Amino acid sequence: MPDKPKQIIPIGGGGFYRDPENLALERYVLQQTGVAKPRVAFVPAASGEPDHYVASFYSAFLKLNCRPSVLTFFKRTPDLRSYLLSQDVIYVGGGNTKSLLAVWRDWGVPEWLREAWESGIVLTGVSAGAICWFEQGLTDSFADGLRPLDCLGFLPGSCCPHYDGEPQRRPAYHRLLMSGEIGAGVAIEDWTGIHYKGNEIHRVITSTPGARAYRMRSVYDSVQEVPLPVENLDPA
Repeated sequence: MPDKPKQIIPIGGGGFYRDPENLALERYVLQQTGVAKPRVAFVPAASGEPDHYVASFYSAFLKLNCRPSVLTFFKRTPDLRSYLLSQDVIYVGGGNTKSLLAVWRDWGVPEWLREAWESGIVLTGVSAGAICWFEQGLTDSFADGLRPLDCLGFLPGSCCPHYDGEPQRRPAYHRLLMSGEIGAGVAIEDWTGIHYKGNEIHRVITSTPGARAYRMRSVYDSVQEVPLPVENLDPA
């Protein structure tokens, strides 16, 4: 049997929490496992594991053909390596990326996430759960404005989520690219995911027609914003 590919699917924004009736992106992620009823671990640590976020996850994913569970860090935490490597999908929620990474690093999670990724477990997430996989992300973890943040480095370059959903994101990303404070990367609009196989973009998908993603870099004192081809997902 061939080895499973390494897959990460960062989602720019939206998802089950904002629209529990539009689960096309979640369904797409599950399909990439090749498993009839995949095990899905939700990691809501970036937002402090609020009950309403956990309830929204269960409400949405119990509609899908999967086995959902939640990984907690602020209650009793299981054997992390065993738990993570028993999943088919690891879905990281939004929130404070800097705090999320600090918690993960203290528990030793990055090495097990890398092991999970290399074993073929699909890594995904929205907002903080999107940028955490890259070398850098544009984060709102700080109260004084958007800043670049060093992340896990599984994927090359930088990532800006909510590219169309939050008006300050685009100008901040452009400014940081121009100043060299953040490296070239991708910008992802809400309701859009970039499906990576290994370190290469396999496809871009969206559950909302018209949503986009872009390759971004600074060239000759200007920002180059190149739209990526997008596939619309079947809402059913």
